[in-house]
Amino acid sequence: MCRRGDRTVAQVARDFDLTETAVREWVKQADLDAGTRTDGLTSDERDELARLRRENRRLREDVDILKRATAFFAKETRRTSTRSSRRRKHGPTGT
Repeated sequence: MCRRGDRTVAQVARDFDLTETAVREWVKQADLDAGTRTDGLTSDERDELARLRRENRRLREDVDILKRATAFFAKETRRTSTRSSRRRKHGPTGT
């Protein structure tokens, strides 16, 4: 309605019991999506950005888990190799 020029932002806000700020933001987003504005992200770009941020967060968590697993297995490997070297030096009983 606002974009067609039928009503002002204030009239639409009053008619639908909305804030003028909300209506202005919706009109701005509609203009971005239509390509008549270029000072922000389109809805598709916002959706993609949100999806990429979720994916990035998940990948960071995966990397963190892999780092912890690597540290754990490295520690276990060192401990196992230390025991093995003691057995070779001192015989099967470790003495």
